[in-house]
Amino acid sequence: MDSPSPKKSKKEKKEKEKEKEKERDEIIIPLEDLSPIASPLAQKKLLKKLHKTIKKASKATQVKRGVKEVVKGIRKGERGLLVLAADINPIDIISHLPVLAEEAQIPYVFVPSKEELGHASSTKRPTSCVMVCPDQKRKVQKGAEGGNEDDYREVYEECRREVEKLDTKIIF
Repeated sequence: MDSPSPKKSKKEKKEKEKEKEKERDEIIIPLEDLSPIASPLAQKKLLKKLHKTIKKASKATQVKRGVKEVVKGIRKGERGLLVLAADINPIDIISHLPVLAEEAQIPYVFVPSKEELGHASSTKRPTSCVMVCPDQKRKVQKGAEGGNEDDYREVYEECRREVEKLDTKIIF
């Protein structure tokens, strides 16, 4: 007569759901699946800062998503921070972007997951590359928060300094 009560099973279900959500939030990709040209690769601490910066930038509509938009922005001379996904297959899709970024003197960094990059840039689709452009001209919305942009700018500058410290030069 020691049958489990229905309340315990509900609690167990909730705990299982929470564990699944945690697994969804943090996508683990084996090193073998990452691109061989993915250097410099952001470590965990920098990765969280980058995702936070991208989220704030996308809310302020100061982000370019996808290869086409990023290339157009670089060619137009826009400044920013380039974040590339390391698990893109085939790598030829984004292999020209580090070279373009170095020529334009734009710092770039690779992150392990395209799914997390897409989620951080507030899209449902996985994204191969994102460029955060803080000086981008944008339409001013009614009730725009000026204090929010200062906070975002601070986090952006911190990320940019850390990415510039990484060794990003392509060696032939």
